[in-house]
Amino acid sequence: MVARDLQTMLAGESRVDSMVQHSGAGSSGGSEAPDRLYEGYVFDLDGTIYLGDELLPGAKRLILKLRELGKRVIFLSNNPTKDPRMYAEKLGELGLETPASEILNTVVTMTRWLLSNHPEATVFPVSEEPLKNSLSEAGIRMSENPAEIDIVIASYDRGFDYRKLQIAFDAIWFYERAMLVTTNPDRYCPFPGGRGEPDAAAIVAAIEACTGKKCQVNVGKPDPIMLDTIMDLIGLDAKDCVMSGDRLYTEIQMAKAAGTPSAVVLTGETTERDLAGKSKENLPDYALERIDQLVPRDLWDEFGWEDE
Repeated sequence: MVARDLQTMLAGESRVDSMVQHSGAGSSGGSEAPDRLYEGYVFDLDGTIYLGDELLPGAKRLILKLRELGKRVIFLSNNPTKDPRMYAEKLGELGLETPASEILNTVVTMTRWLLSNHPEATVFPVSEEPLKNSLSEAGIRMSENPAEIDIVIASYDRGFDYRKLQIAFDAIWFYERAMLVTTNPDRYCPFPGGRGEPDAAAIVAAIEACTGKKCQVNVGKPDPIMLDTIMDLIGLDAKDCVMSGDRLYTEIQMAKAAGTPSAVVLTGETTERDLAGKSKENLPDYALERIDQLVPRDLWDEFGWEDE
């Protein structure tokens, strides 16, 4: 099945009928997406390149071909439970060797944001070890003493408990000195088989509920902080890149705000039903059943690719 142009979907076809089936190299009846190669490719990881401990269909051949063609490739993730080196190790184990320099996640963006904006702050990270290690390596002071905490970082933390909530509450509500920020706004992390696990938004909600204070900064998708960091790494204009992911409200929203072409892949969170419920201005440029459909269909024969 080929990629569908979502503008064609909106032109009057029903949700099911508009997701046109295709086999071979013929036309799908609509404008196929995309119709050209880009200079830069930004990929979400979870639900886009892999799910659980398996690469998703077409991911490996796509990345290898883009690298062969000299295209700029960057992987990004809102998941702060790993650092870039850990992501690089995982991709290598899955058969896709990748340098850590090509991976950006919210461990990196949070550390960079603090160094740029609050280098002298004392922080309390409600997080797992990768973020704590990054903050420590950067020389950022951490504390569990509410009387000296300037910033509470709410993150994806599978060790979250009442003790941590109490520290955050005291720092923000009782001492009235700390601000609340987060690594990412995700409600849950998708797992294979349609399951998932509560993500950072659950931690943010708990702290907001008891303190009555709102989270002031998000350094993950779709915030411009993440986007600015990506563009610095790629060194290209936003219009010369395409951003791909499985969530409409994170990477796709961020791409649309920047004027970057965007493609949602239906291998993670987003479904055809989700697309049907969105207004035209909130839809990505393209919807893909698998990530290798980012390559124009007329190049598949040249590359020796076949439908899998």
